[in-house]
Amino acid sequence: MHHKMTILAIESSCDDTSAAVLVDGKVMSNTTSSQKIHERYGGVVPEVASRQHHVDIVPVVNHALSLADCQLKTLDAIAYTRGPGLLGSLLVGASFAKALALALNKPLIDVHHMKAHIMAHFIDEPKPNFPFLCLTVSGGHTQIVKVISGTKMEILGQTIDDAAGEAFDKTGKMLGLGYPAGPEIDRRANLGKPVFSFSETKLPGLDFSFSGFKTSVLYFLQKEKLKDPEFINKNLDNLCASIQNAIVHMLVSKLKQAAIQTGITEIAIAGGVAANSGLRTALLNMANQLDWKLYVPEVQYCTDNAGMIAMAAWFKLQEGEFSDLAASPDPRWAMDEA
Repeated sequence: MHHKMTILAIESSCDDTSAAVLVDGKVMSNTTSSQKIHERYGGVVPEVASRQHHVDIVPVVNHALSLADCQLKTLDAIAYTRGPGLLGSLLVGASFAKALALALNKPLIDVHHMKAHIMAHFIDEPKPNFPFLCLTVSGGHTQIVKVISGTKMEILGQTIDDAAGEAFDKTGKMLGLGYPAGPEIDRRANLGKPVFSFSETKLPGLDFSFSGFKTSVLYFLQKEKLKDPEFINKNLDNLCASIQNAIVHMLVSKLKQAAIQTGITEIAIAGGVAANSGLRTALLNMANQLDWKLYVPEVQYCTDNAGMIAMAAWFKLQEGEFSDLAASPDPRWAMDEA
């Protein structure tokens, strides 16, 4: 009789505490507690985030186990996010995972957070075929990755300054929107039209830059507000549509360039910004025009969650890649070192 392999995965890289149970490559439960407290600060406060992880981690893990109808003694491995992320937040998840692995005498699997975002594509059908290109866009990361296997990946291009998610949040702040501004810009962009244009940084190769774009938005708003103090309020939906349109254009054009260069036509997107409807639509249009295959994970698997950590761990488990108790969380863990 085949013994089913069961992994408990823990994700705590930022301000979401999440746990998931995976059995034989299938996610049986995926539960997340999101911290609302950061909204009042307009950004994630690392100290507050790590304290909240302490409060949430035991109930979240228990909930994931009960949803999957799974007991601690039936686990075969424990996976956790080792990095990148906020050190205090990573420490809570790593310490918990290590203590549990030690108590149960089970192997540990350390997972790279960005690789896990990409592996979220293997949670549900349809699944991409290797090799594929993945545009990974989140609050802290923007990169184009060539995915060779479930554990081997190569970064082809990445941002040299801000990530796309930061560009959304920081321009949103200029418009007076709350944090995180991305979802609100997306919602309003659907009500407006991209009538304003901003300068885009044209970098050679496949790297991105968003800082010049942000400055361009800032100067534009300052200039218009001098003429009409109510400019932002009167044009909010159109401003959101214009900002979103510019960011999406920068992302899609580089991805297209990467696909043409590598000859890879299996294209995927991952990370929190992959939930953006403007980006999804633009990529779908591009894929249809060029007859490429586009893979987009369900929205719940785009934001930080332990289901994707479990899936990345499943690929490592099959290759016998385990971690020892001495491995410490690494807030700047590079993908090519993972």
